Amino acid sequence: GTSNSEGAGKVSLLKKVPALKDGDFTLAECTAILLYLCRKYNTPDHWYPSDIQKRARVDEYLSWHHANIRANAPKTMWIKVLIPLFTGQPLPSEKLQEVMEGLSTSLKQFEERFLQDKAFIIGSEISLADLVAIVELMQPVGVGCDIFEDRPRLREWRRRVEDAVGKELFFQAHEMILNIKELSNIQIDPQLKEQLAPVLMKMLK
Repeated sequence: GTSNSEGAGKVSLLKKVPALKDGDFTLAECTAILLYLCRKYNTPDHWYPSDIQKRARVDEYLSWHHANIRANAPKTMWIKVLIPLFTGQPLPSEKLQEVMEGLSTSLKQFEERFLQDKAFIIGSEISLADLVAIVELMQPVGVGCDIFEDRPRLREWRRRVEDAVGKELFFQAHEMILNIKELSNIQIDPQLKEQLAPVLMKMLK
């Protein structure tokens, strides 16, 4: 999201996080950062394969992801926790239902088009595509919308991702998301609430 802090402006011209600062080089946008890190540190080939067709499959998923999974999954967190926190008002249940219906459509496409009968999105090994997907899909789980419960194929894929990453690291990486409800107990500065509430509401339109 956008940050108005002076520090964010120095790292990212877009004033957005996540952002990367590597010496004098700065970079914004999560996908670009992941690809940069893969190339710089010569990571194991399965993350972003050197095989041109396998790499194209990763790119294909990353391109599809933003307008589908990412367009819906994070909104569950905004609707159930963050917007009520900043506005002091719960959103109508119809709003969550609308988002869940959109997410359900995306998940169906994800299973049928990308997972199919494979272990991971591009085949038998985990890749960046799986990492990008799982981070978004854990957000509904963190606010009590278990999208894996009635989807055995999706549930088994999640288990394989956990095993490939390592369960301890997996849950460490998702700790904040899985404990997001605890934010409802914190006190927000009234002036900050006034500034952010309209912005947050606009994000759901």
